[in-house]
Amino acid sequence: MRITVLGAGAFGSALGHILESKKHEVVYYSLNSEITLEEALKGAETIVLAIPSKAVDEMLPKLPKNIPLVVATKGILDTDTFKDFEDVMILSGPGFAADIEKHIKTTLTATDPRIRDLFETPWLKFELTADNKGVLLCGALKNVYAIYAGYHNLKPGSDEYEKFISTAIEEFKIILFNNGANPKTASLACGIGDLRLTCNFPSRNFEFGQNLIAGQTESTKTVEGVTALKRIKNGGLKVPAAAGILESLIKDSDAWA
Repeated sequence: MRITVLGAGAFGSALGHILESKKHEVVYYSLNSEITLEEALKGAETIVLAIPSKAVDEMLPKLPKNIPLVVATKGILDTDTFKDFEDVMILSGPGFAADIEKHIKTTLTATDPRIRDLFETPWLKFELTADNKGVLLCGALKNVYAIYAGYHNLKPGSDEYEKFISTAIEEFKIILFNNGANPKTASLACGIGDLRLTCNFPSRNFEFGQNLIAGQTESTKTVEGVTALKRIKNGGLKVPAAAGILESLIKDSDAWA
């Protein structure tokens, strides 16, 4: 199968290498590619979206709407983003690109069994759910909450950290319910699994939160939690009053989101 991977960064490349190992013909495209987007998409039978979330709105209008789209970008708040596409499936969960490249065992969440066919390996497994919106939301929220964890210097294994994780997942469930998703999705790998992974080093979002303590409000790296929080503040998500951690982030983020 000819597959176009949009986004030749660490995560897109890690997914592409799995596809190559399964003998698929993989074409990578990024802003630094020597080929055009049109050339990268020529003959594509599946498209993998692995670009930064801030670039999604600009990219989607340029893509064919009748080719299956695997969304591996985290930071998107609503399935309406893909309303013009005929066939969309979501891939998300606790997997740093470097760990996937090293074949470290992990389980991700997928919204279509075809993702298993494409990407499952002896070290990379997938659990299935039909909740596209919930998987997208969890992928965005975990980055936002990781900034909070970094800013408050929460140490994995500590009582404060475990209390935070428990509270955060309850808030995830409330937020998912209030935004038309299944609250149970928060208990999957894309929810609590990815939250635990991201609320620790080497997560860029956790590191960004720690840097905020020192007054560093800018980053040279892509910090998906900042982009997601900006979209939330602009009305991209219903924020229930019971989501206290998210409410506090919204109030305190004027200097950096």
